[in-house]
Amino acid sequence: MPLQTRFELNSGFYFSDRFLKKRIFRETKRPLSMKKFVLLLVVPTFFNLTLLAQDFSTELEKYPVFPKCDTVEIDALKTCFNNTVKELIFANFEAPGIISEENYNGEVNVFFEVNKEGKFTVLYVDAIYDELKEEVKSTFEKFPVITPGTYNGKPSVTQYTVAFRVPLGELTLESFTREISEENKTESKNITNNLSDEYDNLESLPYENEEYTSSINIPLSHHNYSLFDPAMNQVGLNNHTAQKPFIYSEVNKYYNFENANQQILKNKTSWFGRKWWNEHMVTLKGKDYWLTLDPGVDLQVGKDTEADIDTYNNTRLVYAQGGIGKKINFFAVIYESQGRFADYFNRFAEARKPDGGNPAIIPARGIAKEFKTDSYDYPIATGHVSFTPSKHFNIQLGHGKNFIGDGYRSLLLSDNSSPYPFFKVNTTFWKLKYTNTWMSLRDVRSEVTADGSFRTKYMANHYLSINVTKRWNVGLFESVIWENDNDRGFDFNYINPVIFYRAIEFSTGSRGGNALIGLSSKFKFTDRVNAYGQLIIDEFSSGDIFGGKGSYKNKVGYQIGAKYYDAFGVKSLYLQAEYNRVRPYTYSHNSVVLNYGHNNQSMAHTLGANFSEFIAIARYQKGRIFGDAKVVLAKRGFEFNTTEDMAFYGGNIYGTEDDRISDEGNDLAQGNTTDFLHAEFQAGYLINPATNLKVYGSIIFRDFSPEIDTPTTFDNQTTWINFGVRTDLFNWYNDF
Repeated sequence: MPLQTRFELNSGFYFSDRFLKKRIFRETKRPLSMKKFVLLLVVPTFFNLTLLAQDFSTELEKYPVFPKCDTVEIDALKTCFNNTVKELIFANFEAPGIISEENYNGEVNVFFEVNKEGKFTVLYVDAIYDELKEEVKSTFEKFPVITPGTYNGKPSVTQYTVAFRVPLGELTLESFTREISEENKTESKNITNNLSDEYDNLESLPYENEEYTSSINIPLSHHNYSLFDPAMNQVGLNNHTAQKPFIYSEVNKYYNFENANQQILKNKTSWFGRKWWNEHMVTLKGKDYWLTLDPGVDLQVGKDTEADIDTYNNTRLVYAQGGIGKKINFFAVIYESQGRFADYFNRFAEARKPDGGNPAIIPARGIAKEFKTDSYDYPIATGHVSFTPSKHFNIQLGHGKNFIGDGYRSLLLSDNSSPYPFFKVNTTFWKLKYTNTWMSLRDVRSEVTADGSFRTKYMANHYLSINVTKRWNVGLFESVIWENDNDRGFDFNYINPVIFYRAIEFSTGSRGGNALIGLSSKFKFTDRVNAYGQLIIDEFSSGDIFGGKGSYKNKVGYQIGAKYYDAFGVKSLYLQAEYNRVRPYTYSHNSVVLNYGHNNQSMAHTLGANFSEFIAIARYQKGRIFGDAKVVLAKRGFEFNTTEDMAFYGGNIYGTEDDRISDEGNDLAQGNTTDFLHAEFQAGYLINPATNLKVYGSIIFRDFSPEIDTPTTFDNQTTWINFGVRTDLFNWYNDF
């Protein structure tokens, strides 16, 4: 690869000189007053003196001289010095083994000096691996001693930075600062740097898919995550796959996004062709920053044939992502949406309407207001700032969603609800990854609204992932929810990242918080087959859990599942099977605000509690063509919610345990027992891999058969056909 060298010194008042010439030219076009005439005589003289002084000061400096540069003219010393440094790096640098082992591709920055004796010294190395830093230092130790740079004929210290990519690629050399010896400092006090061309000298560099090596979250999308899930689950890897969303840099070590996209790029040379099929719409990159900006859509048209409803969704969005320096990244997206959906979806949304008159909450999205006579308008904004101070820490502040688990569902924390504000710290070292997340949630029901404001509550959770062996991972989870009672606001008792929340719950009062604990595990049988599971415990009475009497305090749930990659030898065929079972009253609480919910939606499993569920999923993508199939079979227990029976059977997590049907004898799917079938098929084409724009068609078959029809739970069959164009940045959940 050809090398490009940048090394610029201030060139004096050349801008002022040019400005002066233009000014003189304009003035000589019209009659001159005596005052202007005098100025034209005096000003050029003054500037000529200044320029002479500036040129003189520049000529006082001389570059360090390699032996091979002895014979070149003084004006060519800079070029000779730069080229020789590059040659020496290329000749002596040997990439350490960890570069190829981890398939690393990144940049190294070296700050070095040539002292008064002509010896090279490395002052600082900015690189991801210690081995890389040591190799850089070793490389510069092999440089020869040369003739030092001089200022006014005396040896001086000169300092530079050099940047190059590994594996060894483009190398740039630029002035970092120029230090002169103490005895010459007084001579330099009168030298003035001219920054009038600072704007013109701003660098514009080609965008090189910096997002793939950044600490930006990869948008949560089950299909997109399935593409790199096989690479993340190879036997022997020391990574952690339960804490989601992943950041690009941690996945890119195992799945090279750029290479994967290169394989399906279309050969387009026009600007429109490249932007539509292959690239981000707007890219901007300078020396210490980069930015992409894209418009997007989620346009759907369809029909619920059983209810004879024409459905649609009209989402326009714009999203930006970028980086400032090497440690700060950001992502933001704004959605403006209107829609009308299948009958069951609309009823579900309206059943969760907030206090204050708005008609619905769109599942997984947010509060909706009326649009026209039969539709919803639901604007949303999400985003995050990600700061990675070292390879061990990633810190995020955002408004969005999180997910804990290896399955399609999660019993610990899922992306089922509306977005929420969060602060998250990921700590990774040795065989551990420790995630702390603090969230601000809302209870929007009329019975808890105070003074026209929704009730605020908070959630904090810890998740510790441990790679016990190269095949077996175990995760420990704890979470607590508390409300702003007694005006305590955010309780700083819960800010400690290592404390046991159950102890705090006792100290703040039994109704002051709702603590849950959980366990997860994954075992990799081969590179193509792994099994996973979760256990959630919402009550800490072992006698009630193991007593066998059906106590309402037996509030537990579990998940078991398996994944099969390249199934039956078919490349890119992904199969998954999962079983979830959650007992009645799990996630609810006797203090009704302290349930495990946000915006009238569950923070864990989509179906809430009091159910058993089996899921089978198949996914496939070849090139840009993809297809998904999913079947959900469940047995669920609902409340009757009639004048004859208002008891709480444990299905709705927003119910209060004080209204429970009984202390003992509680069983799974009790209440209005319902058989549930959901089958969903989707096929489509990936238009642009950079923006994840897709065109697709889908069909949903749904059968919902309760034991007794009530105003809120009644027999319903749905066939929903849908076509759309979508920028895939989040999960739509239609299977509830």
